[in-house]
Amino acid sequence: MKQQTKLSQKQEHIAEQQTQSQVAKEFSTADELFRFDAAQTTVPPEIAERLKKSAAHLPPPPPQTWWKNLFGV
Repeated sequence: MKQQTKLSQKQEHIAEQQTQSQVAKEFSTADELFRFDAAQTTVPPEIAERLKKSAAHLPPPPPQTWWKNLFGV
């Protein structure tokens, strides 16, 4: 009888973990969703190389003004 109790407790624990991992996450903006997804997704090496080559031809971003750096805008 004790083995059945132990086994059922293990099964319940595993079921709880699976349920907790499937909890839905809400995002306030689409950008937040994209950032979360990007953090979870690994980029294949071939695509990463192609992106690096494409980005190499882009002009550098304009420098931020001093007041934007100061206020974090």
